[in-house]
Formats: sequence, C-alpha cells, structure tokens
Amino acid sequence: MKAIGNIYLAWRRGKGSSRKRVGVIKRNSNTGITFSYIEKGVLEAEKDGFTPYVDFPDTNKTYTDNVLDIFGKRLIKTERPDSQKYLDFWSIDPINKDNKYYLLAHTQGLLATDNFEFLADYNPIKGLSFISEICGLSHSTPPVDIISEGDLLQWKPDRKNSHDEKAIKVFKGSTELGFVKLVHCNVFHKPGGDKLKISVKSIEKNGKLNRVFVKISF
Repeated sequence: MKAIGNIYLAWRRGKGSSRKRVGVIKRNSNTGITFSYIEKGVLEAEKDGFTPYVDFPDTNKTYTDNVLDIFGKRLIKTERPDSQKYLDFWSIDPINKDNKYYLLAHTQGLLATDNFEFLADYNPIKGLSFISEICGLSHSTPPVDIISEGDLLQWKPDRKNSHDEKAIKVFKGSTELGFVKLVHCNVFHKPGGDKLKISVKSIEKNGKLNRVFVKISF
C-alpha cells in the first residue's frame, strides 16, 4: 500500500469559507496521471463563485496530458537558495524532492494568488508523516497561548458533523482547537488510523491564533 492515494483539488471562496473537493488527480499504471473534475463538488462550489482551473477549463473532460507539469508550476524550484528551508518545513523526504506527485501532495501546492490547494488521501502505513493545518480556528477562537510548537494534541471523530462525515476534531486537553483539513481527515478512519498522532509543527499568531500547522504521523 502506497502512502499517497489520490490527490484532490480543493477550492474555497476565501479564508474562513469551507473547502470543496472540485477535482481529483489519479495515477494509474495504464493511463498515467489524470485529472478530472468532481461534478458534485463543482456544482456546490459554483454557488460560491467557483471557476475552473485556468489550464483545465472543461469540467466534463478527463485530462491525461501534462497534468503534473501544469500543476507542478505551483511547486518551488529546488535550485532556489531558500528551497531547503521550504522543503524542511513540509518535512520532504530528500529521496522524493524531485517527485512532483509527492511534492504536490506534501506541500499542498499552496499559492497566495488563488484559492486552490491540493489535499492528498493518505494511507496509515509505517513511517507516514505529513504536514496539515487545523481548520476552524476563527470559529473556535481558542486562547492564543494554549499551544506551543511540539505539543502533542488529542483528536476524535466528529460523528455528528453535517458537512463531513469523516471530520476529525482536534483538542489541546479539553479545549477544542478545530478540525483536521478536508481529505486529510480520511486517514484516521482507515485500518490502523487510530494509531496516528498529531503534534504542533508551526504557529502563526497576532493576538490570536491565525494558523496552526500540524504534523500527522504514524
């Protein structure tokens, strides 16, 4: 079993809005890397103003050509002098630093210029480790000093969540912080997922917790 399954293209209207799965990248031994849109996700996202990824305008087509080369434009160029700091933050295995599928999954292809991101459907195998982010901080508003880098956090399924049946709540002690990101939460429901740990990787704050990146590991 490979650690990384499909990679989902997610979109949201803006910070604080819910993410929608609008597309999926798949790798297949016969067809190679493909990208296609998810009809249900696209219809939901269109209510919030979604428009297709500019290089893949047809939401009814399965794309088979240059998928990773196109999405790979979102990745940092490893020849940049600051690239190692970037790779270290996302806990990139040096063996895979030139693997675009791996990099897109682990760095989420985040750009400040659009509202897309790439969320991998991971499998809980020995040695799995990836960086995610706690969502919902603006709604839960936990105390700014409640966590520190390196803290081990607690988690449990949110079985009453009406937006995502696989939602995972994250806590520090008895204080709710928020949720594991969409798609990233899937891994906790797979066989062996109950052994996963969540720890604080990095914190951005300014009088409040703005962003909390976490390491999810097996």
